[in-house]
Amino acid sequence: MSVVRKPVIGIVCCSEQLGLHPFNIVGEKYILGVVDGANGLPLLIPALGERLDSDQLLDLLDGILFTGSPSNVEPHHYSGPGSAEGTKHDPKRDATTLPLIRAAIDRGVPVLGICRGFQEMNVAFGGTLHQRLYEVGGYIEHREDKNQPVDIQYGPAHEVRLEPGGLLYEISGCSSAQVNSLHTQGVATLGAGLQPEATAPDGLIEAFSVSQATQFALGVQWHPEWQVTRNPFYLSIFQAFGNACRARASRHS
Repeated sequence: MSVVRKPVIGIVCCSEQLGLHPFNIVGEKYILGVVDGANGLPLLIPALGERLDSDQLLDLLDGILFTGSPSNVEPHHYSGPGSAEGTKHDPKRDATTLPLIRAAIDRGVPVLGICRGFQEMNVAFGGTLHQRLYEVGGYIEHREDKNQPVDIQYGPAHEVRLEPGGLLYEISGCSSAQVNSLHTQGVATLGAGLQPEATAPDGLIEAFSVSQATQFALGVQWHPEWQVTRNPFYLSIFQAFGNACRARASRHS
């Protein structure tokens, strides 16, 4: 009797200096999202930039999760103005994720981008970002209150309207949903070939899919990994991602 193996799902790391030494790190909530939400086997992808053999890596993986992060994409990648003083960046991660996103989608590897990962996907397809959304005008407050307990920070913040007939609409069975909101940046111009999937009440695009992708390729601005098994909408995203990864794994078994 054959045993169906769990899909191997890569999770991109951030480069972080802890004390005297550089580390590659991933928030545990993303690992648990892959384990509990997608029923996958997580494999951490170090931020090695050009030193990462992406072809061999993509041969091994059944999917990739591009996570959120305290850092932001460096604006020179989308011809944006210089960042405000104190903005946290991670050039090693940029050098890893931006080419890896396109390579994975071109190879038919399922992709899910969350928060920074959503913004990376937009930049990888030629889009631009608002660096300080709260200074643009016309938008609701999308930042979390960092003085509140973490459960409040990740609690429901606003509604998103799902595009009828879109990928997110189909996998969730919803026309709208309540989501958390913990971001300072957002989509300014949408990348070429990206299809809006969900919009905030202020018109900000909060989810998109990749039109020409042959497999699952979705980015969301909110954090569906948060307590994923307790939220049916969040869980539907990870389950759809996991199912796409399992389908890829079955073709390679």
